[in-house]
Amino acid sequence: MRLTEMDGKALLRRHGIAVPRGVALGASDPVPMHLGAEVVLKAQILEGGRGKRGLVRRAAAADIAALRQDMMAIAGEVSFLLEEPVRIERELYLALRVNGTTQRIECLFSAHGGVEIEQAAPPSRWDLDPEDPFAAEKGFAAIGAALPPDLAARVARLALRLARILREEDLALLELNPLAVTPAGLVACDAKLVRDGAAVARHDIPLASAGLEEAALTPLERRARQRGFALVEMPGDVALVSAGAGLGMQLLDLLADHGLRAASFMDNLQDGPADTTEARLEAAFAIAARPEVRAILFYTTLASRPLAERVETLLAFLARNPPPRPLYLGFAAAHAAARGFDAEAARSRLNAAGIAALRDDPLELVRALATDLAA
Repeated sequence: MRLTEMDGKALLRRHGIAVPRGVALGASDPVPMHLGAEVVLKAQILEGGRGKRGLVRRAAAADIAALRQDMMAIAGEVSFLLEEPVRIERELYLALRVNGTTQRIECLFSAHGGVEIEQAAPPSRWDLDPEDPFAAEKGFAAIGAALPPDLAARVARLALRLARILREEDLALLELNPLAVTPAGLVACDAKLVRDGAAVARHDIPLASAGLEEAALTPLERRARQRGFALVEMPGDVALVSAGAGLGMQLLDLLADHGLRAASFMDNLQDGPADTTEARLEAAFAIAARPEVRAILFYTTLASRPLAERVETLLAFLARNPPPRPLYLGFAAAHAAARGFDAEAARSRLNAAGIAALRDDPLELVRALATDLAA
């Protein structure tokens, strides 16, 4: 779950991280005048690139009412964050994220922050363990060559504080850009925070962020949530059906390695139904009906749920819903799942129903799909 800048900064402020002084401003609220003659107005949306779209503007306080209308003409009726301007001596970039492969906190730093961060040199990277007594020293070693020693030490200590916040708040990403060097110290002028979706229930839900996230869902994504799983629609040529984020990311990478792009990503929801196979297939088939999608890839792993049950569910669904594109199937079943009905039995049962494509190895499955599409 991504937080708006306003909600993200409120979280940082609770943990003692310096952010600019500001107030929330609704679409029709009167403009407060106590912040000074000049202010910064920021539309609160979840998409990036707000500055380039004219949704972050510095202006005289007297012009805010008209400027708010201009921004709503671009972004719709949104809320705003109204802040005092910060006296910036230097802009830095600092981000922490959970590395999905290593399951460690990874820190990224660049001595050049701001809107042109994409054009800057690749950031410095290092793993940051909040329990490591030498974590700040390791951070200093990673960035010390890019900054004066005193500033490098301050940034390294801040990175350690942020790592503890990231862990305590169940964040998957905490990005400060720019992290401003000011006469008063380091100030987070902009903040992008993403909370792990599986941990949302453990925290208070910021209503503004939740409302924007809900509004941003496509009808198919919203229906998926109602049926117990998470779906992300993407521009791509393969409708992907998988269970769990880790497996889904592996399949996305395998498709990309073969010059293909997934048109969907699926994950489990906390406290969702035990089996959402049919609902996932329905969503994938709807995506596969689009002209740019060329195939459907179904791959899942089974630890204890019987493989026979999954195969019969799949066959029953396909009997009612012929796939709109070629369907490629794969299973990896643990011993408990395959007891009495192993992969060979599954292959025989599916072949008898006219389904020829079945692989145990996801790499082999993707290779077969890519070869067929290239023919």
